[in-house]
Amino acid sequence: MGIEQLKEVTDEFLIALERLMPQLTTFSPIPSRQLIEHALANPGTSLWISRDDHHSICGMLTLVIYSSPTGKHAWIEDVVVDENNRGQGHGKKMTQAALDHAHTQGVKAVSLTSRPNRIAANHLYQKMGFELLETNTYRYHFPASSAKDKPDDQDFKKL
Repeated sequence: MGIEQLKEVTDEFLIALERLMPQLTTFSPIPSRQLIEHALANPGTSLWISRDDHHSICGMLTLVIYSSPTGKHAWIEDVVVDENNRGQGHGKKMTQAALDHAHTQGVKAVSLTSRPNRIAANHLYQKMGFELLETNTYRYHFPASSAKDKPDDQDFKKL
């Protein structure tokens, strides 16, 4: 088992993404190569992968570091381990790698969200030292009234 920071988008990663994304969410389509390349081009974004004993990609995690007037912060997003590899420490090792990286970057705090029904993940995060906060999380979705209003792969090609 090994944890790596993804430096470039490979065909191997895209194939793994097709398998992992439906296990992460049914609400988001599988991102394109251009979208992942755009994310990796952001210096505050890092993508971490886990490999199984056969060296196949079996998990991923995204770390986003940003600065605000209250300091340098980070969010962990899109954590998923293939259902065939869960319970083997992949999630813990990816999370620890992200925490270690954030710490070296001077981050003050790392946040994440996890649905309550993800019992094993919630237990892991608390065991690793994450505190369950009493807060409300809100999300605003922009209406997709036209193609112009909705970013797509073409928009990222222009950047």
